Amino acid sequence: MLNSKLKDEFRYIGRPTPRIDGRDKVTGATRYPTDIYFEGMLHGKTLWSSMPHAEIVSLKVDVARKLPGVEAVLTWKDVPGHNGFGIIGDNWPVLCEDRVRFRGDAIAIVAAVDEETVERAISLIEVVSRPLPIVTTPAEALAPDAVRLHEQGNIMHSMSISHGDIREGMVSADLFRKNSFRTQCMEHAYLETEGGVAVYDEKEGIITVWCGNQYTFRDQLQIARSLDWDPAKIRVIGSPAGGSFGSKDEISIQIHVALLALRTKKPVRMHWSRKESIVVSPKRHAFETTVRIGVRRDGTFTAIDLDLTADTGPYDTIAPAVLNLALECAPGPYRFPHGRFQGIAVYTNNAVGGEFRGFGNPQVTFPREILIDELAEELGIDPIELRLRNALEQGDIYGLGFVVEGSVGFRETLLAAREHPLWHDRERITRELDERFPEKRHGVGVASTAQAVGLGVGIPDYANVEIELEEGGGITLRTGASEIGQGNLTAYAQILAETLGCDIERITVIHGDTFLTPDSGSVTGSRSIHIVGNAIINAAGSLIRRLIGAASEELDIPEDGLEYKNGRIISRRDQSMVVTMEELAARAASGGRTIQVTGKAVMRAADADLGVGMAHVYYSFITQLVLVGVDSGTGEVEVIEVVSLPEIGRAINLAGVEGQCEGGVVMGQGYALLEEVIVEGGEFKNPGFSTYIIPTALDVPEQSTVIVDKPDDHSPYGAKGVGEIPTVTVAPAVANALYDAVGIRFRTLPITPEMVRREINQAG
Repeated sequence: MLNSKLKDEFRYIGRPTPRIDGRDKVTGATRYPTDIYFEGMLHGKTLWSSMPHAEIVSLKVDVARKLPGVEAVLTWKDVPGHNGFGIIGDNWPVLCEDRVRFRGDAIAIVAAVDEETVERAISLIEVVSRPLPIVTTPAEALAPDAVRLHEQGNIMHSMSISHGDIREGMVSADLFRKNSFRTQCMEHAYLETEGGVAVYDEKEGIITVWCGNQYTFRDQLQIARSLDWDPAKIRVIGSPAGGSFGSKDEISIQIHVALLALRTKKPVRMHWSRKESIVVSPKRHAFETTVRIGVRRDGTFTAIDLDLTADTGPYDTIAPAVLNLALECAPGPYRFPHGRFQGIAVYTNNAVGGEFRGFGNPQVTFPREILIDELAEELGIDPIELRLRNALEQGDIYGLGFVVEGSVGFRETLLAAREHPLWHDRERITRELDERFPEKRHGVGVASTAQAVGLGVGIPDYANVEIELEEGGGITLRTGASEIGQGNLTAYAQILAETLGCDIERITVIHGDTFLTPDSGSVTGSRSIHIVGNAIINAAGSLIRRLIGAASEELDIPEDGLEYKNGRIISRRDQSMVVTMEELAARAASGGRTIQVTGKAVMRAADADLGVGMAHVYYSFITQLVLVGVDSGTGEVEVIEVVSLPEIGRAINLAGVEGQCEGGVVMGQGYALLEEVIVEGGEFKNPGFSTYIIPTALDVPEQSTVIVDKPDDHSPYGAKGVGEIPTVTVAPAVANALYDAVGIRFRTLPITPEMVRREINQAG
């Protein structure tokens, strides 16, 4: 929903614009990385560790190398450069040398003429290993006698932040709530598993890698570092990708296929099975969190105290940033005059913890929003009213002690939620449902949060784009940002069309190719619309100035006597003196020239420097309402309806924002009720969709999205970011709705039917 002023103000911004890549996707014309094939292409495969933790005593590959049809068998000895990768910490081995630390560790890679041969070759590689003790929990990892998974010990990263005086805050409270919570390891479950192709052009000395990713230029650097190769000779085409949600920001097959293509001088394709994807790829971190919140009788929060432990698995990847952002998001969109936030990320032999939609925020929002509801009940205050009494506004002090500079529409999301029929009439709605379905109990829950936009202090956060005016009047936009299903390409085209006043059909977007596009940064942190959008506006301004300069020569009128309007450059004095963008492009082409400009943008940095990626200037906000039905006999929970009320600055593509909210809700539904990667003794127990259960189309609830319009002055047309936030509040809203339905608090995710039935039976 958008107000009438917005609808009248813009031609494209805020409109439900069809995706510019939609037709090709639904007709199957889009080629994803795993759709790329070449004549004479080899098939690549990885030998994974058979143990979760072991010393490699010997590795024999001679028999596999001699198998007919095998063209390469590579081990750590064949990695010419750095034998490691990772977004922040690069200690994840490309190929393990003397030790494996989880079941997803790669020991050798093979390229052969067909899949049958490559499978046979893998089976002929002989690995002799000596088992080592397995670290299965953070508690085991922190024990004094625990085996060290890395030389520095088992604490990968720790962070502690304080604001005010936590003791004073708790003493000044009339009551407080404290409890411990557990959130699980979660799989991304994208449609296209990791895969791609590498080709080595021996004549040009160039390696080209097709792979689904979120940052082609970082992949280029990581491949170059391991191959000891010039990055300028490595072309990475990472877009489009068949889904990611954070996981494909990290390296998967890229280095392996590049090594095999370089060795064999032939195209090499790798494509992970679903089992490989679930075992190897980074996951949402499992957290153990203890939270305490103090409040006065009038409903004013006095303090928040949070302590968390994250299971980061065996390698670093991006865990320090995830932990830090979790701590930054811990106080949420509320005023807390006193706060203490502590966290550690611990090595184990479980799944690798990495980047996932929400980036640590879902794990800390879950306990905070449940405790706030508990406090509201004890105080006798409506849960939304308690949130309103403590709601952040622009210029307030955030819970970590810095001033919130960007736009804040959190209060508006709460006011809209309070007036929504699902909340306003919730007692009537649940009573009527209970009468209609007597075997069930129904409840309505609410939860809110804030999500940081951008990479934060200390991390370069920029975007570059190029715009070229084609001879026939077409406009080409080039951005390094990858398309991973989020719909950003359409939003980019909307921003450019709006700024130039041209038809969106004239715009072509080239994306995610290190040889054809400039570096636009990673598609992560809900940053892309904000930062790439600002770069597009900057480039469009340069193009307009360039066109005015060319028209000045054409019309023999000084530049200050001309104005640009909707693709036409017009004399301010004589409206009949005009030249069009198409005419200028045609004349430039006839002279062998092009009209091309660049644009750039740099994210505003917060004044406070609290650690890697902390703090942020911009935040998006959301409040969600959830209606559930609980079968007291089976423990099954049905999510019946969800209302999402996001404040994301301003919606660029109304349909795109609604789509993000709807998809985010279903992902949050899985997090709340169904999904958990189960690792026992280092072994993955559910590495497939027959046992790792995700919501299906039959589980999707009725949904509505109420967009709160609060434009930010420094953002492109006021837009911030929406990619992550719709997922974050679903789980606590479901938990609060469950309490409303059956009077039981759930503090562990996922909330399974077995758990619900057990608790109901115990409660009588």
